[in-house]
Amino acid sequence: MTLKKTVESETLILGGGPAGLQAGYCLEKKGRDYLILEAGEAPGTFFKTFPRHRKLISLNKVYTGDTDAESNLRFDWNSLLSETGEGPLFKEYSQDFFPEPGSFLRYLADYAGRCGLKLRTGVRAVKVSRDGEGFRVEDQRGETYACRRLIVATGVSQPYVPPIPGIETTENYFDFDTDPESFKDQRVLIIGKGNSAFETADSLTATAAVIHLCSPHSVTMAWKSHFVGHLRSINAAFIDTYQLKAKNTIIDAEIASISRQDDGYLVDVVFTHAKGQRRRIPYDRVIACTGFRFDASIFDESCRPEMILDDRFPVQTAEWESVSVPGLYFTGTITQMRDFKRTMSGFIHGFRYNAAALCQILDAKYHGEGWPREAVPPDPDQVMAAIVRRITTSSAMFLQPGFFCDLLIVPEDGGEVLYYRDVPKDYVHASALGQSRHYYTVSLEYGHFDGDPLSIERDPDPATGHLSAYLHPIIRRYEGSRLVAEQHILSDLENDWSRKDLVAPARAFLHEQLEGIAEVTMA
Repeated sequence: MTLKKTVESETLILGGGPAGLQAGYCLEKKGRDYLILEAGEAPGTFFKTFPRHRKLISLNKVYTGDTDAESNLRFDWNSLLSETGEGPLFKEYSQDFFPEPGSFLRYLADYAGRCGLKLRTGVRAVKVSRDGEGFRVEDQRGETYACRRLIVATGVSQPYVPPIPGIETTENYFDFDTDPESFKDQRVLIIGKGNSAFETADSLTATAAVIHLCSPHSVTMAWKSHFVGHLRSINAAFIDTYQLKAKNTIIDAEIASISRQDDGYLVDVVFTHAKGQRRRIPYDRVIACTGFRFDASIFDESCRPEMILDDRFPVQTAEWESVSVPGLYFTGTITQMRDFKRTMSGFIHGFRYNAAALCQILDAKYHGEGWPREAVPPDPDQVMAAIVRRITTSSAMFLQPGFFCDLLIVPEDGGEVLYYRDVPKDYVHASALGQSRHYYTVSLEYGHFDGDPLSIERDPDPATGHLSAYLHPIIRRYEGSRLVAEQHILSDLENDWSRKDLVAPARAFLHEQLEGIAEVTMA
């Protein structure tokens, strides 16, 4: 019998989708020893099936009128990060504003090839165990892989099924027959009110006799919450058929039980807004569109990560490391545990920055490489100029509002200000970076407001930046973990903060906070 050789690497990445490729690219650029394992025959197998109705809701704005590559990434939600000229941009594969997944699959394959990533396809991890201080991974053929650190980028590959009695008898978004013809003249219940539920309802509107969407809570629109995982307008046409009485309904109700009845179902619902009123409603078909979850079944007891949010995601530190398994890291959509339904870590245009930051964190932690930085003279006007350039162009701060920030550390000796770009804010406060006695974070964040987001009163006075409801910059000064002062900059129609009058209050703020620093340096 021939013994199979164990493949060894410093870092092993499970999953060759966009998150795994992004992490691989960053490790490749740093010259690190890594290997990516992908279960499918090509990168991004998930997108061969999902979304089921073959339309992505990630923006692909090709024509921006801007030549700045960093600024353009604000409106390109599909491209992975790479140095100019190395990896391709997604606009080379599709110019559709909402593209189809096939073009994204072609893009991922070319990105991996052009960037020279160390990728093995057709390798499905079936068991992960501890191996000393590292990990051992076994694939479907019995091949083994050993590593010091494991990055899991397998996404949310399993359906999340809520504990409703009888739900196991229904169809699921993961594998139901999407052909609208098979729903002709039928009464259909769709459980859920997210994009997958509405995407499914829209596709059946022309053929189904009746469609009901049901969940305990009302619909949340992305244009109101600013969270792109909430219902998007591209999937919201079904709301018209409800409000205009086209035999379709959106129900806020708990589903108490689902019973099989002959060729259909009888569903017991308890209405949320009708003082507990119950009703038993018959349907021909029931489809559960209740979301996705992380699959932790491949981990044995020696390294099974602690889970959270109904066991949908592994619990992670500010470094995206498992809280219960040292050396086990996560990237991709599963990192949304850190900002669940608040910012964009569940999506490519969010987690591409998480993956890049994770590699920086690993470099600092295991290789002694500091976070990249530049020096800015401690003159308030020059510091303000550096901030303005970043808030007007940064794609990470723009697409991960309040989650990523720029960090400015003022040395105690009054030397040059150290400027760090695109740092996760949680990591700043959890790491040595946040122990400095005088530092600033710069981020883009939405304000707080109630009511109609399409009708917001706005005071044009630059001094009223703290009242901004829309995306706007915030500069905060800290001493260690203590917030000392903060300054808001008024939101701008086109997110361009290069006007001197717009940033004048922030410049005055920096003059006050940095008073005496430049003079000390010159002395």
